[in-house]
Amino acid sequence: MTIFTQLAKSMYSPKDIASTRYQGIGKTILYVFLLTLISILPVGYYISSGITEAFDTAKKSVKDDLPSFTIEQGSLISDTNAPLTITKDEFTIIFDPSGAVEEKDMAGMDATIAMLQNTAVLATGGQTNAIPYSVFAGEKMTKQDVLNLIDAADSSLPVMIGLVLLVIFVFSSGMKFIEISLLALFGLLLKNLAGKPLQYRHLWRIAAYSVTLTTIFFTIMGFLKTPVPYNYGINWFVSSMILLLAIKEVPSPHKKEG
Repeated sequence: MTIFTQLAKSMYSPKDIASTRYQGIGKTILYVFLLTLISILPVGYYISSGITEAFDTAKKSVKDDLPSFTIEQGSLISDTNAPLTITKDEFTIIFDPSGAVEEKDMAGMDATIAMLQNTAVLATGGQTNAIPYSVFAGEKMTKQDVLNLIDAADSSLPVMIGLVLLVIFVFSSGMKFIEISLLALFGLLLKNLAGKPLQYRHLWRIAAYSVTLTTIFFTIMGFLKTPVPYNYGINWFVSSMILLLAIKEVPSPHKKEG
């Protein structure tokens, strides 16, 4: 049975899930990585498109909407003395050489780039990251120089996005392995209640396939950007019920007569 056939059958067949208990551990681990890859598809898609769109918007806004400026001796200098805020779609650029806006003022903002008096700040996901202009070692930079930097960063965007997605995949894989391991531990209780001759290594394999349905479900919800109330509770309840049904499909030991 191919790994994709197992993926399909694991969404509805506890009997097929139970049959994986003697499967090679290598194939089961590969299956977990496949589930992880599927689960991060929505995040990967929206992060990739969001970063690409942010770069395109930033480049266009710097070119067309921001006044002329220079960055010299660690400070932003422009004829504009008041903060300028530009909003396009869900992306915001703040331009403030006056010092009226500070990094702390951007706490909690999302999808915002700010060119402040002494630092450039990126705010995303409620977090802020600042780069002081002093890192340019006192070199004078003009608006055109900044556009050239954006072009250079844009050309390496696929590599940057790839690294971000790799980090997400590694982290998500670790979380998936922990989830399966905990579910297998719970399976020890379920197998005792059901009176089935299973060891932890068997239950770990079964648990890996028992999380298939919830993984596919939450992946679809992620693509639809639809929040699911009590998602953790639903995930554990459904996965546990599938695990229990799979355990019940395991033949009971024969009782000796006499």
